[in-house]
Amino acid sequence: MEAELVALIGTGATTVVGLMVTDAWGQVKQRVVGLFGSETGADGVAGELEESRAVLVAADGTAAEEDLRSDVTASVRLRLRRLLEEDPGAAEELRRLVDELAYAARPPGTVHNSITGGRQGGPVVQGHTFTRLTFRTTGDTARDRTD
Repeated sequence: MEAELVALIGTGATTVVGLMVTDAWGQVKQRVVGLFGSETGADGVAGELEESRAVLVAADGTAAEEDLRSDVTASVRLRLRRLLEEDPGAAEELRRLVDELAYAARPPGTVHNSITGGRQGGPVVQGHTFTRLTFRTTGDTARDRTD
């Protein structure tokens, strides 16, 4: 199997398993079942995926969580490998699925903003390339301050 397909299989498995424990799983599950559906039938695949999801959710925060996640990922990876060996055309669908779902699978990060340099007397906007911003204030303007 080509290195590109092996990488796609790994990414696909990681993405699917990452989504299993998120709120997005309800929206994504049917797409994943559709991808695997021809292999054993949609009902069988849906049941297996839900069983794996239940195991992962139950293990959240436990010592076994990482091992179980690894086991489920390996299982999905094997299933994807088998799928692509039987139907090489499924690689394009898997690639589309991974591209669409990779963002949803990423855990949310945290953002911390700091403002330094003295007293701030109005709104502070952080970002890149703002146009046509208008702030309407009452009272406390630079002309009103005497300090």
